Amino acid sequence: MSLFLYIILGIVAFVAFLGFIAPKSYHVKRSIIINRPLPEVFNYLKLIKNQDYWSPWKKKDPNMKQETVGTDGNVGFINKWEGNKDVGTGEQEIMRIVENDIVESQLRFYKPWKSQSDAYIKVNKVDDQNTEVVWGFSGKNKFPSSIFMMLYNIDKHVGKDFDEGLASLKEILEQ
Repeated sequence: MSLFLYIILGIVAFVAFLGFIAPKSYHVKRSIIINRPLPEVFNYLKLIKNQDYWSPWKKKDPNMKQETVGTDGNVGFINKWEGNKDVGTGEQEIMRIVENDIVESQLRFYKPWKSQSDAYIKVNKVDDQNTEVVWGFSGKNKFPSSIFMMLYNIDKHVGKDFDEGLASLKEILEQ
């Protein structure tokens, strides 16, 4: 009986140790330079519905069901989606807009697992005809899923999708 107790205590201690060393947060971002003036790029990006044309996730499920609430390009606008296993179910809400600077939103995922992230799209003037677009998101890793994040490289996985999306955005805006 005491051996069984030591094994259980050892497992509990090991899981607690993993929880202690596991990453508590994540932040992924990518950027690209687009050959268009900043106001033009920003006006396109502040409309969440435009993501349907350049988002890598829309390409993964072109038949996803979507519903919107509010006025696109304004704080409080919500885009809800329900898609296949690649895109899951969730919603994106515009939380803050600073004209010609940044659009901040909250991503709430419900399936395949529940989580919440803060996303942003920021524009920076390079010169009169070129604009840097920075796309990123961040969030907290809650225990016990934080242990899984030790094995999952979110920067590599999501970063690849960000790179693909930004390349599509560049292609659209530079036509």
